[in-house]
This record gives sequence, C-alpha cells and structure tokens, in this order.
Amino acid sequence: MINKTESQEEYGGQVLENLSFSILLFDRGLYLQYMNTAAEMLFAVSARHMVRHRAGDLIQCSAGLDEESLAAALATGRPFTEREIGLKLQNGETVTVDCTVIPITDNEGEERLMLELQQIDRQLQISREEYLLNQHDAARDLIRGLAHEIKNPLGGLRGAAQLLEDELDDHYLREYTQVIINEADRLQSLVNRMLGSHRLLEMSTINVHMILERVRSLMVAEYGNSLQIKRDFDPSIPELYVDSDRIIQAILNIVRNAAQAVGDRGDGEILLRTRILRQFTIGNVCHRLVVLIEIEDNGPGIPEEIQEKIFYPMVTSGGAGMGLGLSITQSLIHQHGGLVEFNRKDGRTIFRVMLPLEKPSG
Repeated sequence: MINKTESQEEYGGQVLENLSFSILLFDRGLYLQYMNTAAEMLFAVSARHMVRHRAGDLIQCSAGLDEESLAAALATGRPFTEREIGLKLQNGETVTVDCTVIPITDNEGEERLMLELQQIDRQLQISREEYLLNQHDAARDLIRGLAHEIKNPLGGLRGAAQLLEDELDDHYLREYTQVIINEADRLQSLVNRMLGSHRLLEMSTINVHMILERVRSLMVAEYGNSLQIKRDFDPSIPELYVDSDRIIQAILNIVRNAAQAVGDRGDGEILLRTRILRQFTIGNVCHRLVVLIEIEDNGPGIPEEIQEKIFYPMVTSGGAGMGLGLSITQSLIHQHGGLVEFNRKDGRTIFRVMLPLEKPSG
C-alpha cells in the first residue's frame, strides 16, 4: 500500500511533468538532479543525458545568471528572478527566457535549488508586432490629418495662381505663376503618395513564388547581372489570396532598398526566402497558416538612430529617395492583415513579411 508521502511525491512529479514551463532541480553542489519534459524540449536534450552535469554546463546566459549567482542564492536562501535574459542552448541557438531561482529544502533537510524557465520569445514578438501595428495606425492618422490641412490651402493656392495667370499679359511673369502651379501639383502628388491608393483591393489567388519571381525579374531588368538575387523557396506553400499588384509593389520596395544597400560591392547578395508559420499570431489575431517572406541582404544595415522609425514616412538612411517606400510597404501589407518587420542577424539585414493564408470571412 502506498503511504501518503509517496502518493504526494508521485502526484507532485506528475504535476511537474505536465507544466508548460521548464523546471530544473540542482543539488547543493549545483549538479542537475531533475529536469521536466518542458525543459527537455527547451534544451533539446534528454534528462538522462544531462543529469549529474553541473549548472554551468546547461545554463549559459548573456548576463545575470551564472553558477556564482546560483551558489549565492543557495547560501542566503533568497530567491531571485531575472527577466528577458538570453539563454544559449546546446545547438548554439539563443532564446529569451524569464528565470526564477528558488532555494528549497526537502523533507530530509537537503538543500536544493529549483529553476523555473519560461521562454518568452513569442510573447516579446507579439508585443513588438502590436507596437508596429499601433505605430502604423498612428502614422496613418497623422498623415490623414496633415493631408487634410495641406490639400485645402494647396487647392486655393493653385486656383489663385491660375486666375492670376489669366490676368497677366507678360509672358515672363507667367513663368512665375507656372512655378507656383507646378509646385502645388508636386506637393499634391506627394500627399497622395503618402496616403496611398484609394481603390479597393482586387483580391485573387496566386502562388507567392510568382510574386517573388516578378519582383526578381524587375530588379534584374533594373540592375542587370551586377545584382545577385538568390532563392530559398518552400514549394509546399499554398496559394495566397491577395491583391497581387499591391503585394508586388510592397516586396519590390523592400528589395529595391536592399539593392541600394548592397550597392556595387562585389560580394553583394540578396536572398528571397519563403516559409510557412503555423498557429501564428499577428497583432492579437491567431492565424492557422501564415506565409513568411524574408528579404535578406548583406549590406551595411539600417543606422541605429532610425531603426525605431524606419516605417515612418519621410524617414531615409540618406539614399536618393524620399523615404516613402517602407511606409507604403507597411500600409500595403497592413491592408492584407499582415505585418512587416526587420532585424539584423549575423551581419545581414532581414525584412520579414507575414501574410495570412486564409481568405477573410464574409
């Protein structure tokens, strides 16, 4: 017959094995005694392989968590928590975790140390995505307000210049009124470009790789053989339901920026990559399937001082354009319920475009 203590221990073990976050248990010498299933999945290693290894063999963090801090927690009996720390895994990948360190004493008086690790990369990603979407909405509201305030006086200015031109007999004086009219038209065109197209989306099903091949052909026609564009496509991706012209324009804006960043350097390279994301959340909406389009280049990257506002209109790293390309891209992707973001990894700039695969209901 199982006594109460044995029953409780068995039940406690079942609870630990079914937790969604990782549990590591170390003895006083900081040798691993136990890791639950979630920890095995996080570290991609079996408990049998890691038991009796020291904490330092398993816990390799960027800051705030090492054997010294673990030993101090054991000595003082004080728990502590480190948030958003980089944990290096056995395969070389780094994940972001919240870690709580808890000194405990078992029924036999043995001191042990328990670590709770919760991977938060996806939560941080969702927060960043919500920030980008809110940033887009705020920028759009600001642009619409400015456009309204600019368009009205522009129309009056242009009309007054036309009336004045009709009253002038001097050809040379009419040149000045033409300057006013032309500049008013230029500003009107700029405002319209900032606002984007007003036409409804013309949705249809299309293979995402047809879109990327179209973009690639346009860039080859523009740059010739001086530009290396490589492909890494997942052929199993289902067809997208999008306005293909607008998605082509959105991707083209990113690829053109990448081409300008790469420049004429001999080892310049752009990579177009596609993948499928499953049960992926964009903003606060979870989608069953999302297509991921990555545009990667080995250029110098985006200056740090403009990284947080790169999707704002009129923000540029100093190229020949007016800084509307990425703002327009974000707007076009946002119209499809998607998201565009970027990061820098291993010396390469990667723009990630995510588009839901399912057709919108209704």
